[in-house]
Amino acid sequence: MRKLLLFILPPVGIALGVFAGTALTGGEKEPMVESEQDAPKKKKKPKSKDGTKSGGHEFLKMSKQFVVPLLDGEHLAGLANLALSLEVEPGTSEPFYAREPKLRDAFLQVLFDHANTGGFDGAFTMSGKLDPLRQALLDAAQYELGDDAVHAVLIVDIARQDN
Repeated sequence: MRKLLLFILPPVGIALGVFAGTALTGGEKEPMVESEQDAPKKKKKPKSKDGTKSGGHEFLKMSKQFVVPLLDGEHLAGLANLALSLEVEPGTSEPFYAREPKLRDAFLQVLFDHANTGGFDGAFTMSGKLDPLRQALLDAAQYELGDDAVHAVLIVDIARQDN
């Protein structure tokens, strides 16, 4: 009976996580493209830490949340849900949508690796713990879309549900 539960509980937990993620986002089915040019105009664009202007980039939202199983040995200990967006050069939206499945696959691999190394354990939302994850996601995005196309991967929402 226990062995049967090992095969039933993970898919049920993942399905519940996907359902919860869909319910929390309002069932949004289409990726949203938000451009800084569409935002209300301000007098002057702020400068980033490196001194360059932060204007002129688009923000592309991944169409679905990422659900990552958190394992404790061979047991499902919980789920991590993440919503991601990319800060990209203008005009990158078409290549982004064409390569989104490959990008999702690359992001999932990064998230699974992060989970398997304990990245979602303890106080996982501390900046120091999220920085390596952001960098790994950025590296994966730049590999798929080009180094010049992607400037940052933004973690828009993050939550952990323990069993």
